Amino acid sequence: MNILVLGPQGSGKGTQAKKLASTYGLAHISSGDLYREAIARGTELGKQVEPILASGALVPDEITIPLIRDRLDRGDTLPGFILDGYPRNLAQAEALDEMLADLGRPLNVVFEFQVPNRQELIDRMLKRAAEEGRPDDTLEVIQRRLDTYDRETAPLVDYYRSRHANVVGVHADRSIDEVFHEIERSLGALEARA
Repeated sequence: MNILVLGPQGSGKGTQAKKLASTYGLAHISSGDLYREAIARGTELGKQVEPILASGALVPDEITIPLIRDRLDRGDTLPGFILDGYPRNLAQAEALDEMLADLGRPLNVVFEFQVPNRQELIDRMLKRAAEEGRPDDTLEVIQRRLDTYDRETAPLVDYYRSRHANVVGVHADRSIDEVFHEIERSLGALEARA
């Protein structure tokens, strides 16, 4: 099962992706985690992306696309994977389609995490920043990220709906367990149809 989770920052994509990965034995591929790991290790990539993330901007495609390609080539992705935080724009979505076609591993489902109340997203991210000590999650940066999501990433829902017809909306403004049960029901329905 190959899954993509889309939704604004703070919608719970990462939390749900981790639960799905452990429940279904899938590789969790988070572009944000890959960037933070590179920063923590002090790699050349980490030095490149640290100021970009701190500003709230998107990491350029020429850095992100090869990073994701490399991650998808690892053996732990063969049983399936969950992409979290990638793609973030149309160029990345098209590059991902190309990569997955080359690998012969199409996306089975795209979950769109929906949280209608923007303030709830901001509150969740500020809480996460305090709990996890994320210096890049300031109110100004959070608002810039949400604006970038609206402009660059939200249109991908229509892209996947029109190209693949495999988008499933998730009511992500509920408890972690309620959201997870909704995702599990959707996956069960997809498997029954397959």
